[in-house]
Amino acid sequence: MNNKLLKLAIASLICLPALSSCSDDNLNGNLGDLEEGNSEFGKGNDTFSAEEWYSGGVLGTTKNASYSASAPAVENVAGMDESFKKGEDFFEHAYTITENPRKGLGPAWVRNSCIACHPSYGHGKRQDSYNANTIGNGYLLVIYHPTAGVDALGNSYAANSYITEVTGMPQTQAMHPFKAPIDESKISIQWKNVTSMPSGLPMQFADGEQYSLIYPEVTIPQSAFNTDPKPDNYEVRLESTIGIYGTGLLDAIDQDDMKAEYQKQAKYGVKLNPGIWNTGANDWASTAWYTLADGQKKVKKFTYAMTRASLQDGPGANAIWNITNVTRSDRHYFYSTSAWARAMAKDQNVIDYISKNGADVTSILHPYYGTNSEEIAANIEKLLGISKGTQKDLFEQYFVNGAPYNGEEEMSDKDYYDFMVWHRGLAVPAARDLNKAEVKRGKQVFMSIGCANCHKPSWKTGDDNYWVDNSIKAYAKAEGLNANNILPKYPNQTIWPYTDLVQHQLHMANDIRTGWCRTTPLWGRGLSLRLTGADDRLHDCRARSVVEAIMWHGYSQESDAYNEAVKFYNLSKEDRDAVVAFIEAI
Repeated sequence: MNNKLLKLAIASLICLPALSSCSDDNLNGNLGDLEEGNSEFGKGNDTFSAEEWYSGGVLGTTKNASYSASAPAVENVAGMDESFKKGEDFFEHAYTITENPRKGLGPAWVRNSCIACHPSYGHGKRQDSYNANTIGNGYLLVIYHPTAGVDALGNSYAANSYITEVTGMPQTQAMHPFKAPIDESKISIQWKNVTSMPSGLPMQFADGEQYSLIYPEVTIPQSAFNTDPKPDNYEVRLESTIGIYGTGLLDAIDQDDMKAEYQKQAKYGVKLNPGIWNTGANDWASTAWYTLADGQKKVKKFTYAMTRASLQDGPGANAIWNITNVTRSDRHYFYSTSAWARAMAKDQNVIDYISKNGADVTSILHPYYGTNSEEIAANIEKLLGISKGTQKDLFEQYFVNGAPYNGEEEMSDKDYYDFMVWHRGLAVPAARDLNKAEVKRGKQVFMSIGCANCHKPSWKTGDDNYWVDNSIKAYAKAEGLNANNILPKYPNQTIWPYTDLVQHQLHMANDIRTGWCRTTPLWGRGLSLRLTGADDRLHDCRARSVVEAIMWHGYSQESDAYNEAVKFYNLSKEDRDAVVAFIEAI
């Protein structure tokens, strides 16, 4: 944080749980000894309270060193564990074009499975090249206009807005004979070394230990876009997936409590994203509200860019549709763009192939078929590029006689329900080693240098009256169930995610689009190397260690966390190691 936040640092230490807790404050009776052989597990000590072992609270913590375990909120409800296991299958296995139970995948897609992006359910791994089929490549291509302008069709666009020629989650795979919207073989990722810090901080600590920083430079030539028109005036950034465990617990945090956090930070002079917070009104900005599928509005809280407000209309619910392009009852249309449809409708190779292979009613290409090239081109453009408002009707009209759709959903309401039980039911790994002297010292230093200003240790969830989407409602109605009580719930839980759910700016080289990035939760991250084989951190995996991640906070004096990074830089090696040990433990 900058100098305006000195008062906030003091206030945070006052508001947060005391560094000293009664050692007899013991929660062992609630979940049992979660770490076999560790008699101190679940017991408070002179630095940690007993409940800090339970990162996801009593209902959201797993005793396993795992990102894939079900939470007690799932296990405590009869029958829900079976749905969790079925939902897990949809996450872990690849989708195909025609084969049940994971049918869909296309005609263009981002990945053919969820786990490809989230290796072992964790953070994506740093990549040297872009290949959608590489397990662990969690990168989303962020392609945007750095400045305002007018596109080839005469439409105005704003600075930092996504290009419209490809989907917001750009697709690099497609069903034959269609060409992928982006030819991924032409995507270049080059890693650059930081030779000096603009802030003036040396790249060597006073005790002689050195550190290095790298960042990605990504380029996509215009020729890689199979669209009409092709985009111009664009830049590319990378955003990697984060761990998906515990997302249901974040969904359970009440937006009024989020508002209180924003008001606290505004009070102490923290610069807040005007797209989320109206400082003058001391209230949410009009653009902070996300309109859910049924028209309700909630405050944005998910993704680095704070683009989604509910887990049921956000990260998982959205991704299971648009990443794989798998339709369901509430999203019975393709994730596509008109620019790609026009390009495919003008591609003679595509038209010729469909004319030869799409005549049979059982052919997957039949809906695109026509008696001549003009009719085929028209069908391609209608089906690939039509607007959201008309797509469902056109699906029913054009696909009713075509395999594999036959007017049916590719993902049933029951399958989607199982998937969301799994997604919302993922537990957070319990904290580890909180009784060790180095970890206790690490927490004390972490707090004293101000890291908790952004990495807020704990939240209390609300009543968790989660929002329900239409697909879940349809399943509940068919089964005679209460849609508001059939997904895992986490009411009134004290949780320890170490995030304020606020966006800040670090002013890094080749920074994230807009420069605003939500504080990433730290819970469970210490298990990443053990569970995924990599420990890459920050939004694009540029940090290869905890130390590198911290020092990126001090890259520029404009960084909102520059003062904290300087304090970390000036620590002794013993204290730096203690901070790392603490972050790895929580």
